[in-house]
Amino acid sequence: MTLLKIASIGAPVLRQRAREVSPQELASPELQTFVDDLVETMHDASGAGLAAIQVHRAIRIVAIHVQDNPRYPYKPNIPLTILVNPVLTPLSEERFDNYEGCLSVPDLRGVVSRWAELRVQALDRHGAPIDTVVRGITAGTYQHEVDHLDGVLFVDRVTDPTTLTTWKEFARHHEAGFRERVEAVVKRWGS
Repeated sequence: MTLLKIASIGAPVLRQRAREVSPQELASPELQTFVDDLVETMHDASGAGLAAIQVHRAIRIVAIHVQDNPRYPYKPNIPLTILVNPVLTPLSEERFDNYEGCLSVPDLRGVVSRWAELRVQALDRHGAPIDTVVRGITAGTYQHEVDHLDGVLFVDRVTDPTTLTTWKEFARHHEAGFRERVEAVVKRWGS
């Protein structure tokens, strides 16, 4: 496997809308190898997710995986999930505030309002349909990654710029309070 270069904020690719992937392209050995490399890159960077566009491929594929992640110790675990051509549909008007960071926006976090419950429709890496519901903090992770496919970074969704903080200052001043809010979201939504 190959570790891929992660684009940083300011790179034009991060502001593109990614194109859909055809079933034939998805089945190709080249694209299957790319998916493996995307997952390996996400794991190497300790990310909770990584969109293809973040590694300079403007295609509608994201990888999501949270397994006792050291960058996000408060996030519920999410099994390795590959979403191809994902569509997210909010299932209620309920939202929650999520302190987010991003591998493409190094050393910065900020509060983003996210839908609390979503229907996720996509293909898996082998072209099989996915139709599931995600809730709570997990729903926030899905929204963050799928936003990348439309050229949207979490900083675009921060409604109060005074919440922007470095990771060090987040840990020092905000993490304890945020963990309490996360626990309430997890208790309410189960994830």
